[in-house]
Amino acid sequence: MRAAIYARVSTYDQSPLMQLEALREYAARRGFAVAGEFVDHGISGTKSTRPQLNLLMEAVRKRQVDAVLVFRFDRMARSTSHLLRVLEEFDALGVQFVSYAESIDTSTPMGRAMYTILGALAELERNLIVERSVEGQKRARARGKHVGRPRVQVSPERVLELSAQGHSQRAISATLGISRKVVRRVLGEAAQAGPKAPQDSAA
Repeated sequence: MRAAIYARVSTYDQSPLMQLEALREYAARRGFAVAGEFVDHGISGTKSTRPQLNLLMEAVRKRQVDAVLVFRFDRMARSTSHLLRVLEEFDALGVQFVSYAESIDTSTPMGRAMYTILGALAELERNLIVERSVEGQKRARARGKHVGRPRVQVSPERVLELSAQGHSQRAISATLGISRKVVRRVLGEAAQAGPKAPQDSAA
């Protein structure tokens, strides 16, 4: 089994060596072949941009790895909902996830149970965010401010491309950051439209 190791340290003064050594030893014990090591230096857990994590996710989507190993949950994700989105994509692509310190392996019954618990926690987190957002909008309206957010740009061509490559609706949703409802709508409209007729070429 091909495994990718991901480590992160918040400052450049810190060393990821302890994380890497523990994960290398774990991989050897499990008989995993380490296909790559991805390390983000000097990046806090709240930062959404992580160059090495992005490269890791590309490798996962290209099916270049079968398992992802991290030292702790918080090394991988910046929130419970973010972690769940990552795990959902791994699950859709058949990629095993291991968190060393928490002894969580999504290929085991205990790991699957933790996956379910994370889903419940993420749902609670989303509900709290929605509740705070609604209260904030009410206060803004009371002050006479315009309330709204920009529409998420959806590329139907990208949705259809990923679908043609064999990706599930869940994986497409996670990859493009759109809801599965939107994915289903795009695919449904494409199915109703049918294949495009070839254009006549000029003589």
